[in-house]
Amino acid sequence: MTAMISYSKEVQEAMDQKKPVVALESTIISHGMPYPQNVETARIVEQIIRDNGAVPATIAIMDGQIKIGLSDEELELLGNSPDVAKVSRRDLGQLIATKKIGATTVAATMICAELAGIRVFATGGIGGVHRGAETTMDISADLEELATTGVAVVCAGAKSILDIGLTLEYLETKGVPVIGYQTEEMPAFYTRSSGFGLTFSAENPEVLAQVLKAQWDLGLKGGAVVANPIPAEHALEDAFINGIIDRAMAEAEENGIKGKDTTPFLLGKVKELTEGTSLVANIELVKHNAEVGAKLAVAYNQL
Repeated sequence: MTAMISYSKEVQEAMDQKKPVVALESTIISHGMPYPQNVETARIVEQIIRDNGAVPATIAIMDGQIKIGLSDEELELLGNSPDVAKVSRRDLGQLIATKKIGATTVAATMICAELAGIRVFATGGIGGVHRGAETTMDISADLEELATTGVAVVCAGAKSILDIGLTLEYLETKGVPVIGYQTEEMPAFYTRSSGFGLTFSAENPEVLAQVLKAQWDLGLKGGAVVANPIPAEHALEDAFINGIIDRAMAEAEENGIKGKDTTPFLLGKVKELTEGTSLVANIELVKHNAEVGAKLAVAYNQL
């Protein structure tokens, strides 16, 4: 298996020196934002992690390998290539075997991070139970991965296009801790609130790290969601964004858009209907998650 994983020089040195490392997904680069903002944001996010005492490891599939950490050229290729595959658990084998270029989702990034021994992963928002899932059965693989893969995911909650109540119910059934970071309510990606309370919150990275260490020392399998709200100055109004999501959902249904095409369509439509303010919010929440992820990785590394 080691032949299928390669590390950037920066990440390899960090691991040799037992420095804290934070995993980053690559779908946000290839499918989450337009070029060149995607590559610019990826570089900024990596630098935020360095500035907070950890080493960034952006993960992608290239040349038949899982790349743990990308060079500048690889980041550029990922952000600017038209045919980058979106890689979840089910796609990893075929992308590696066919040597195609692939960007990892939350689920695939968690798998690759665990294979590399990385415990902390910062992203935008997790996938979840889609609205109407009681008839479509459209549930993100991210949730199942959180139940089985030992990585903490720092995110701004679940994407607001989802059914957040059902997402939390699913995570509870699977025994996945959802820990509010300086909040007692599940954030909803673009907004700080969702109306759904959380059973546990932590005020600092040290407490988060201690909770994770206790969970994994007990041999409990699976990860955890660290729900870190978007900074207040960048949050969108609940009523404003919810109205736009309802319009985007109706348009997706009219156009027969289903399955894995749903999320990119809805996020693109939300960006269009908010005249770009949602993209700004998206970038800011990712930067904030990177900062908290780095601080958590440093705290966990010290235990």
